[in-house]
Amino acid sequence: MAVDKDRVEGSATNIGGKIKEGAGKVTGDEKLKKEGVVDQVKGSMQNAAGSVKDALKGK
Repeated sequence: MAVDKDRVEGSATNIGGKIKEGAGKVTGDEKLKKEGVVDQVKGSMQNAAGSVKDALKGK
């Protein structure tokens, strides 16, 4: 049973966003922190799209 690639990529983007946000908080870089939050939202949306695709495929 394969998982849709959007779910995998979405999870990776979300994790990367969390890392960026954390780095921004530690360094005081507001731009990096905001980019991290945006990446997390993108990742969550991509993961959700993959979940829908999996559901339609019956997985």
